[in-house]
Amino acid sequence: MKKISKYKKKGDYSYALGVTVVIELLQRKPDVVKEILISSNISIDLKEELEKRAKNISVNINNKLIRYLSPKENCYAIAIFDKYNNNLDDNENHLVLVNPSNGGNLGTIIRSSLGFGIKNIAIIRPGVDMFNPKCIRASMGAIFGVNIEYFDTFTIYQDKYKNRELFPFVLKGKKVLQEIGKINKKYSLIFGNEGAGLSDDFLEIGTPILIRHSADIDSLNLQTAVSIALYEFIK
Repeated sequence: MKKISKYKKKGDYSYALGVTVVIELLQRKPDVVKEILISSNISIDLKEELEKRAKNISVNINNKLIRYLSPKENCYAIAIFDKYNNNLDDNENHLVLVNPSNGGNLGTIIRSSLGFGIKNIAIIRPGVDMFNPKCIRASMGAIFGVNIEYFDTFTIYQDKYKNRELFPFVLKGKKVLQEIGKINKKYSLIFGNEGAGLSDDFLEIGTPILIRHSADIDSLNLQTAVSIALYEFIK
């Protein structure tokens, strides 16, 4: 491979940091993996597991490069992989994130989304970079099991993926989440970013939803709100 540098948003490759995340990548998207770096301190069992899964992919001990690429001292494996593009599956339900700004939060949301069976996520720009190693690590590799597609505006998303129920989650929602009945049509659950949420423009889109909670807090954080919504909608 060419000389490796620390992660760059405009670069054509990224990193999966940690044995668990590397294994998820090898299981779900082995075709994009270029090389696997392992520490000399890795256990024999984990080394053999990675080599078995890697098949025709190079697995090389490189302590120096691992220390250079990983902010954590206990990182025993790193996979270098090419960035890739996804399109959403129009026949499936979607999660739509409008201007998410934190990579760790996005990774956690991706993991919850996959866990609750929604494998298609739209991100409306400006939005955090899904290939940032922090986001990948926070997802624990779940990112490799979902389709993620970026859009410049919500309108562009809406024009491409038509004929679905739209559910924006807003504090002024007309319906309470727990009172939503059975949905017989494919749907999109729409959330704003961590600070501002969705604008009032989304009150005119689809069925605005409120997650009811006590008056002791003013709002739920984004990751919690998304997980609650996913749980209720798959019931």
